[in-house]
Amino acid sequence: MWTLPLRIAALGLFHVGLARQASIRVAEIVAPSSRAWETIVDSDPAALVNLFIGTTAGGHAFPGATVPHGMVKAGMDTDSPGNHAGYDANPAYLATGFSQLHETGTGGDIPLSNFKLWPLSNCPSFEQCHTSLDKRKAPRKILPNGAPDDEASPGYFATNLTTGVRVELTATRRTALHRYTFPAASTNPRIIVDITNDGKMSAREVVMKINGTTGRVVGGATFDGSFGPGSYRAYTCVDFQSESAGFVMPTEFGAWSGDTPKKGTRDNSFDLSTGSQVGALLTFPQSSTNRLTSILARVGVSLISIEQACANAEAEIPHFDFEAVKDASRSQWNDILKRIRVDPVGVPRDTVELFYSSLYRTHIVPADYTGENPKWNSTEPYYDSFYCNWDTYRTLFPLMSLHDPENFAKITRGMIDIQKHEGFLPECRSATVMQHVQGGSNGDPILAEFYVKFSHEAAHLNVSSSDLYLALLADAENSPQDWELQGRQIKPWRLLNYIPSDKYDGEANTRQVSRTLEYAFDDFAISQVSKLLGKVDDHRKYSRRASNFLNVWNPNVTVPGAKEIRGMMQPRLANGVFDYTDPRHCSIHDPDHSTCYLDSYINTDGFYEGSPIVYVPHDTAKLIELQGGKEKFISRLDFIFNQSYFEPTDEPSLQMPFMYHYANRPGLSTQRSRQVIAEFFNTSSNGLPGNDDSGAMGSYVAFLLAGLYPLPATNQILLSSPFFPQVSFRNPLFGTTTTIRSKGFVGNPPSGTGGKVFIKSVSVNGRPYKSNCYLDWDVFVAGSLVELTLTDDINVTCGEGVHALPPSLSTGGYD
Repeated sequence: MWTLPLRIAALGLFHVGLARQASIRVAEIVAPSSRAWETIVDSDPAALVNLFIGTTAGGHAFPGATVPHGMVKAGMDTDSPGNHAGYDANPAYLATGFSQLHETGTGGDIPLSNFKLWPLSNCPSFEQCHTSLDKRKAPRKILPNGAPDDEASPGYFATNLTTGVRVELTATRRTALHRYTFPAASTNPRIIVDITNDGKMSAREVVMKINGTTGRVVGGATFDGSFGPGSYRAYTCVDFQSESAGFVMPTEFGAWSGDTPKKGTRDNSFDLSTGSQVGALLTFPQSSTNRLTSILARVGVSLISIEQACANAEAEIPHFDFEAVKDASRSQWNDILKRIRVDPVGVPRDTVELFYSSLYRTHIVPADYTGENPKWNSTEPYYDSFYCNWDTYRTLFPLMSLHDPENFAKITRGMIDIQKHEGFLPECRSATVMQHVQGGSNGDPILAEFYVKFSHEAAHLNVSSSDLYLALLADAENSPQDWELQGRQIKPWRLLNYIPSDKYDGEANTRQVSRTLEYAFDDFAISQVSKLLGKVDDHRKYSRRASNFLNVWNPNVTVPGAKEIRGMMQPRLANGVFDYTDPRHCSIHDPDHSTCYLDSYINTDGFYEGSPIVYVPHDTAKLIELQGGKEKFISRLDFIFNQSYFEPTDEPSLQMPFMYHYANRPGLSTQRSRQVIAEFFNTSSNGLPGNDDSGAMGSYVAFLLAGLYPLPATNQILLSSPFFPQVSFRNPLFGTTTTIRSKGFVGNPPSGTGGKVFIKSVSVNGRPYKSNCYLDWDVFVAGSLVELTLTDDINVTCGEGVHALPPSLSTGGYD
């Protein structure tokens, strides 16, 4: 997350698509006698996806057309300052083009948004057409409720512009198909192809050619990365057809620079030294039938060459059949979405939509760029759009483990291949550009999550156990040239067992406490893999290093105004002396309003996207001990929530609602997690409290609605009650389905407080389970019926016996 917390609980002003009636649907319950919604869940869950959630007020979610993990993400670009995914649902912002590459839910600088197309319905003449971004842009039509006239569903996006043009988009993995339907009065329908205007306006080394006979436009440029110092080169190949007549020759064509088109010119013979915008302009004949003129534009994209961009387009969309491409894309989405089935009966329809919309957003990135890596030749998959692992390792990849292990395996193979060629696992990456490390080497828990869950199936999935382990060891033991871009600051980590606050090896330090905590978890993740591989010495070594978080625990620090909250993570100098950071730092109570983001010249207080009131996911038992026992631990958690130190927009907070489990008070976890949903997430266009973070928020919401919370790289998933009578996970690798069923389900309190939602007991396949607080992975491997007996008593416990509480490192729970 990079945006400031918005804490918007009310429904937004700009409802779009399915979200338009969100305020009406809140109390609308699916009746037990109604089977229509159950049929949709079973046959077409894509119909339940609202792509416009989080598309304004800083959510930066992408609502355009793509396939699961597609490289091409075709969507509208606007002139909003928050158009990180191109689109902004606020109708005050004008449309500027329809581009082919986007990221989703990110902060940093605006990424991608390459190769925009733009329709012109009427110009006085070719030479008088406005081609520059600022001169050509236009408003969208506005609906009576004040929303823009936009529409979207998985694999499809459409809008109606005030110029009278209807724009529709669909996509395959590396190719987009646009349909522009012009008004009857458009006697000379025209389309702009914009080669240079990415989100940062950074293009250089531009090439472009126009074929005046066929209308094919090809081009490419070098563009700056979004969140790092590098650059990438991208290419496009655009072909046109008339929907009614097939191939159509342009009646006019020419290149343009800035706001000046030159008819008959075939390439970019313009001076770009002043940052001019460059592209092509084509005029097409008006339809000779009574139909409106519809022009199809097929847009291939490649990071390799113009020739490959054209080959991609020709191979993936050979027939310009818009409806067929759209249907195929939706089918791919349904294949993914059907793997998790919720029972909608007795549940608000908005909750069902929130679940499937959140699940959808977990499969937009990482993106499958296989065949599009210009840096080296490899037969392995190549995935990109890791933006960033800091955000996604906690919940996105554990959710993939439950229902999409094949794609997870390909992503894992791709990450290992990057490590082989670049020395370290990718941490943050977009369009092949290394970007800034936020926390640790957070590719480690992603690979460990895969291996802990699928070590027995790794060979079948073509994942090499030895290569995976060597990739982990590279992060853990080798010094990178620049730890701000890959790997870790490994020298002080190995020598001091923490990252010091003062300069070390001549390098200024930033985020040093956060990186200490992340490195500790990274090593914990590696310890779990080494255990499975039978590497006893390594298991001991990395388990020991996983406890290095203790080295930044200062027991003497208290929160100003709350002296009972004693003991805090703190920065520490290389000589062992503790430095001091106000525990209110990076919270809404921070008196200095300090930054807690990436600027190394400002953020020297030790923490990133979270205050010193942070948690260690793999050893909560030790934290309880450090904080003075269970009651004080519970009091601190209550303080965090009641005083708004919990920050749902920043990942270090995500586990906090479930932390009561470790103090044997799972009822409090159930209530807190439900209050988080009620307060911060809904189906409006501002239904996210901040950036979606490449699907991190989507996967988080999906887990909370399913009554689960994962701990990556372990065999345990924390358990609460679902928002549905039952939820089922089908894992195609195992060929099994696990169903979690709430016996006596009576519904969800809208505020998240109270209700018959607390777990009194758990059975698996008819037998009492060892814990009411977590499920082991083998429950999901075998395919099981998990039955929850619910109560309205919040004072439930994890049960009896030595295995009732979730495991922690210091108690031997992972040995």
